[in-house]
Amino acid sequence: MEAMTKTLALEYARQNIRINSIGPGATFTPINDWENKPEELRKIEELIPMGRVGQPEEMAAATAFLASDEAAYITGQTLFIDGGLTLYPRFREPIT
Repeated sequence: MEAMTKTLALEYARQNIRINSIGPGATFTPINDWENKPEELRKIEELIPMGRVGQPEEMAAATAFLASDEAAYITGQTLFIDGGLTLYPRFREPIT
């Protein structure tokens, strides 16, 4: 997805068409059924540096920002909305 986002952004930039994408992390939605699987949710949240899964509204807000005029000079970017998961959370612990 990142490569496609960058390729399309290059292709359409001169036409003032912006191409961006989001990389959503674990998100609390009915499809995950975490309300009925609290132990599974806890294990996932332990992997996320912020200690929680995202909410659909957080994904929507970031998407709306990228589509807005406030992001008029942003193209070819992937915005990861993942509570820090892509930061390699294992690096929080000292290497011994």
